This record gives sequence, C-alpha cells and structure tokens, in this order.
Amino acid sequence: MKLTDEKVLEVFGDTAVEKSLARLEVVSRLPRFIAEYLISKYYRKDPIGWQETVARIVREYYPDPSEKDRVLSIAKRRGRITLIDEYKVVVNLKRNMYYLHIPNLQIYDALVSDSIVERYERILSGLWGIGVLEYRPEIAEAMSSRGKERVPFTPLIMVEFEPFQVYNIDLNSFIEGRRKFTLEEWVELLIKSIGLNPDMYNWKQKLLLLFRLVPLAEGNVNLMELGPRATGKTYLYRNISYYTRIYAGGTISAATLFYHARLRILGDIGTRDAVIFDEIAKVRFTNPDEMVSKLKDYMVDGHFERGLLKRAHSTCSLVFVGNVELSAEGVYGSIIDYLPEFMKDTALIDRIHGLLPGWKLPKISKSTLHLARGYGLAADYLSEILHRLRSYSYEPIVDELFELEGNYTIRDEKAVRKLLSGILKVLYPHAEFDKRELQEVGELAVEMRQYIVNILSEMSPHEFQPKRLGVRVRG
Repeated sequence: MKLTDEKVLEVFGDTAVEKSLARLEVVSRLPRFIAEYLISKYYRKDPIGWQETVARIVREYYPDPSEKDRVLSIAKRRGRITLIDEYKVVVNLKRNMYYLHIPNLQIYDALVSDSIVERYERILSGLWGIGVLEYRPEIAEAMSSRGKERVPFTPLIMVEFEPFQVYNIDLNSFIEGRRKFTLEEWVELLIKSIGLNPDMYNWKQKLLLLFRLVPLAEGNVNLMELGPRATGKTYLYRNISYYTRIYAGGTISAATLFYHARLRILGDIGTRDAVIFDEIAKVRFTNPDEMVSKLKDYMVDGHFERGLLKRAHSTCSLVFVGNVELSAEGVYGSIIDYLPEFMKDTALIDRIHGLLPGWKLPKISKSTLHLARGYGLAADYLSEILHRLRSYSYEPIVDELFELEGNYTIRDEKAVRKLLSGILKVLYPHAEFDKRELQEVGELAVEMRQYIVNILSEMSPHEFQPKRLGVRVRG
C-alpha cells in the first residue's frame, strides 16, 4: 500500500511536516532540523502568512557572520539583542563560572545566567535556540576581576533562552506509531523524513539509505561509506541530527577530538553521538601517531584517555566518508587507493564494522525529482528519537533472530551484531518482526562487513585470508 500524507498526519500529528517547505529560500541558510522546527511551529498557526513570519525571524535573529560588527553595535546601542545560534556553555571551575560560546559571532567568552544552564543542561554540549543577550559591561567588569588574575570578558550575558530541539518526547508513542505501518510504508516514511524521494530508489537502495542512520541509533558503531559525489553521504548527518560533529577534511587535533588538557574539556568524541570524518582523503592529524593509536583504542570498546583524563568512556559512533570514481564494474581501481595514509592500517580497518557501498546509490541531481515532497517526520523529532534509541541494545534480539554462518572472527561477529542491532531499531523499534522480511536485512549487514574483510585480505593476504561470511534467519 502506498503511504499517504493523511496516514502520516493521523498517526504522528504535529511531529510531521511537509518536507518540500524546508527547501524554500526563507529557511535555506538554516540547518534542516532548525528549518523544519520553525516551519512546524508557524505553518499550522498561519498557513498563509507563515513564510513572512519565518523570513522576518531568520533575517532579524540569524545574521550572517560577516555582520558581526553591525550586530554588536545594535547590542551596544539598544542594550540587548536576540539571536538564533547553536549556543554552547563551558564550565570553568577555577573561576567558578560559565563561559558562553556564540559561534555565529565568533565569541567564546560571553556570560550566561546560571539558571539557564540548570534548566537546559544540554547547552553544555551545544544547543540550538533563540537567546536574548544583554549588553552589561558592569557585570563583565566584575567577573573579570574574579580570581588572582584579571581576565576580560565580552560584555554580553544570556538572560533568556528558548531551545529549538524537541524536549518532551514520548518514545512509546513513536513505537506505537510504528505498529500502524507496514514495513514498506515505514521505510517510505523514513526516506521522506531524511529529505529524499523514496520513489527514486529501489528496495535495496532504500535499506542502504537507512543504514546511514545506524550510527545515530546505535552507540559505538564504526562505519565507512565510499561513493561518488552528490549521493547525500554527508547531507544526512549535517541536516538530520544535532548530535553530530562533521570534520570536512582539514587538520584535526587530539584536543579537539578527545580531550583538551589545558582547558580541561572533553572533545567531540566525548560529547557527540557521532563524529563524521568527511572527505577522508583530505583529513590530516596534527600528531598522526598519537591520533591513530587513540582512535584504534577507542574503536575497540569506547574507552579513551589523554593527559590528566584517565579512562573516559563514550558511546560516540565514528563515520568515515569518502569519494570514489566509478567504472562500468563499480569502483574504479582499489578501494585502498582512496583511503588516507592513516587508514591504511589493518588494525584500524578491522575495527570498522562495515563499509556502506555508496556507489550503489543514485546521484541526487534535481530537487524536483530526488528530494522529498509530502509529509514526513520532522527532522528535529527524528533526531531526538534516534538519540533516545541509543539507550537500548537489540543485540540479544539479533542473537535470537539470526545465525551467522562462515569463518567469523570475534571482530566480524561483533561488527555484524552491532550493524543489525542498529538497523532493527530503525526498521522495527516496536521489536515485532515478520521473519520473511529479515533475510535481506541480515544479508546487507553481512555484505557491509564482507567489504571490510575483502579490504583486509587485499592489504595483508597472509594475515587475513579470503573468506565468505553468511547469515540466515533462524526458523
């Protein structure tokens, strides 16, 4: 049965949004999950005039970074400004205070009311919202004099904050909603929800697209995706979840990724659900030996340490994304040729659970053809649902449903179980299964691990002899 907008609205109500609206120019500068939040908030209130309202909000409250001096001048003249941003608060125990980061203005030493931090604790790891900032030079002056040495602050203090992200989500309602859809309808709904047109993909391609959600729904999954440009490899992670951090090439330090010893703050691995290394061929590390060693340790069980930080743990998933050239047979040349030097290490590759074959997905070329139209789950709602699902493990269910066949190593087995646990949460959050539907899902997870097995065999044929992995659904 074809999924209908009426059914989506009947089951999910206000958490559903018309996906084509998020492509309108009035919200094009915003991340998709913020754009859809604003649309869902104002569209139902005023279906005719909502665009004008949202356009005004974006124009007034989300200035371009190049307008920093103009915005600060307004704050100085009027005494307060209202801004949309991904605010982040950092704790400084030595000075017994909080620092407020305002990324759009490149300000990292503003102040924030303690009550805001207490009420919205997630602002400590970054939170999108509308903040009211007052220009208070007398408070900044007083704060600067705290402690043994004088440390000046930007004289802006956040006094009001309204988060954009959905807070009070009932996961049980989401699970109950899943029961009202067939698998085909559910897959179509999820494809629309991530912003794509399900009609442009065959069944296997749809499942591959949803495997991209596994690192967001399952903790400590290490996934690699290689494919041609314009297949949406990074689009999903940038626009569907606010719990991710994307490194688009460039140089990365251990302080940024793991722990900043001088500031004594956790890096992105310690605070995010997923870290994405985009364009991996262009990624560089400030200290490659240290970084690769720490990455390999972390990818085993989620533990890491650095400097004064001893044995920290995180469930952050790692995603390695890269481009490949295609030939008539598939990937042109060897996959190894597309990897950066730090990844040409069998120990690191073996810790990657699966390779998603992005070369099997079509390019996203025309918005009228390839992008979603009609109702799907709002991106901020879906992001929060995926985040909540990380608290549950479906690995015991995987063991009940699937039998792995072939010469599996412990790492092979762990990899397939993690991939299957994640995709079952995405497809069957209600944990009710038609076993006739599961074989292809299991085979895709094993196929993704098989690519890793093949790469290892190519890199070191004596240590990793060629083999075939299999899976079957238990009767």
